[in-house]
Amino acid sequence: MPRITALIENAGQVLTCAANAPDLVGAQTDVVVALSHDTIATIGTRAELAAVHDLSAAERIDAGGGVVMPGFVDCHTHLIFHKSRVEEYAQRVRGHTSAEIGAMGIPMGISATAQMMREATGEQLVESATERLDKMLSFGTTTVESKSGYGLNTATELKTLEVARTLAGSQPIEIVSTFLGAHEFPGDRSRESYITEILEEMIPEVARRNLAEFNDVYCDQGYYTVAESRTILKRGKEYGLKVKIHTDAYSHIGGSTLAAELEAVSADHMNYTDAAEYPLLRDAGVVCVVMPALDFAVHHVRPFNGRAMLDAGITVALATDMCPGCWLESMPFVIQLACRLYKFSPAEAIRASTLHAAMALDRGDRLGSLEAGKQADIAIFPYSRYEDMAYRLGRGQASHVLKAGKVVLAAGTVMR
Repeated sequence: MPRITALIENAGQVLTCAANAPDLVGAQTDVVVALSHDTIATIGTRAELAAVHDLSAAERIDAGGGVVMPGFVDCHTHLIFHKSRVEEYAQRVRGHTSAEIGAMGIPMGISATAQMMREATGEQLVESATERLDKMLSFGTTTVESKSGYGLNTATELKTLEVARTLAGSQPIEIVSTFLGAHEFPGDRSRESYITEILEEMIPEVARRNLAEFNDVYCDQGYYTVAESRTILKRGKEYGLKVKIHTDAYSHIGGSTLAAELEAVSADHMNYTDAAEYPLLRDAGVVCVVMPALDFAVHHVRPFNGRAMLDAGITVALATDMCPGCWLESMPFVIQLACRLYKFSPAEAIRASTLHAAMALDRGDRLGSLEAGKQADIAIFPYSRYEDMAYRLGRGQASHVLKAGKVVLAAGTVMR
């Protein structure tokens, strides 16, 4: 039997979020969570554990009557960027169009952030991203996907991914890196020459340095066509990079069908995905990642139809889309928005933020649920029942967070 090194006790509810959990989250009362170093040993009553384990030397972690659940997996972020685009955002919420904002001389969009990124040092990027990660941790997030894509040239794309590698070793949250060179087109060269740079320079060098696990493309009207996206994603597969795709955010050009064709790990955004594509995505095992905070931040004209996709049997995950256009560190706020705007139940939203989000990063076998043998990534929230996560708007700070069995946040303090 595994040696019990820690016990999480005095929980009001324990949510397993396991694949076969009743009511999606498997809420249990009167149980403790037993850890063996960095993994979950078992969940059961104290009497059940004491019958087969010596618990005398185990560290006690008091949940204070709160909800114990898997740490959140934020499976779609643009974590690493420099400065902000607050002036652009302020004008957009006032109702000004892109043309009007441009006439004011305010830099906009991906290209504006790319210029800021080129001016930033690696140290500056590490510092600003660490601040964001600390806030994410305070809201119970234990794993974050981090995309490049604000470089639009080889040097800055590689710099971004190198910063992600530094972050992975310098703070508690697990970082999963995605290469997104095909996020936009730079203004200083032709479309064809930039795609050639992605294919012949960026992807081979990213793979050689082992800087990313995934290759992503923004397949949408005005960005990358289906044919261009297919070429870039297949090139990544040749170098061992798994497939992700931004698609159907502002138009419908066939990106979801491409995701099913290439058996992408995830397809993200999905505002304009046609219902006829739902069976293709479901049968191909594509996790659909949706981001209600992004829809909220941009006042999207066509918010994602969450209820229809869930009812079609698709595995749906939630994420913050943390980026200069949607500056959000809180997964609990994402849950609150998903319940109200997308018609998720609280249990569906929590499941989408834990197990399904882990599946969107190809980590469902290791993360996202509290089950024996899985990594002990755990968040404790000061609620008596999990539905409060959706009900208490603007709240959601964790009292404790554990990463791989180690307490990394307690009483609002990050422990490094």
